[in-house]
Amino acid sequence: MKKLTIPLLATLTVLALTSGAALAGSEDVVVENAWARASIGVSRPGAAYMTIRNTGDEGVTLTGISTPIAMMPEIHETTTNAEGVSSMAPAGEITIAPGEAAELAPGGLHAMLMRLQEPMAKGDSFPLTLSFSDGGDVTVEVPILGIAARGPDG
Repeated sequence: MKKLTIPLLATLTVLALTSGAALAGSEDVVVENAWARASIGVSRPGAAYMTIRNTGDEGVTLTGISTPIAMMPEIHETTTNAEGVSSMAPAGEITIAPGEAAELAPGGLHAMLMRLQEPMAKGDSFPLTLSFSDGGDVTVEVPILGIAARGPDG
């Protein structure tokens, strides 16, 4: 997998690896525990997960995501109805209240990575940019774990 060699991305990667968190578009947003599962080739979408924490005094709104690994990345939400049938749909914008967090985890909100440009292989990583309504962006490096991973620790 190709690695970006942008100095800012390298700095964010070091922060993520050494502290477990990376600062987002402002010092009020912290992205923690980003991870993804390996994909089954490129014919099926991938997904990424993380916690986006707002440590500020005002709400922040996540408006979109982008990554070079997928042509159609979107935040999706999985829901289950009363009969136990699950469905998935785009979540739209996500507002995170002051002192709260948005949990992107299997079975709920997640970064859906459609139209993969290459397989997501265990041991690789990829950049994922989160865009916020204030115009700020943050890029985090997402490690790719095994296909059966259940969380950021594998």
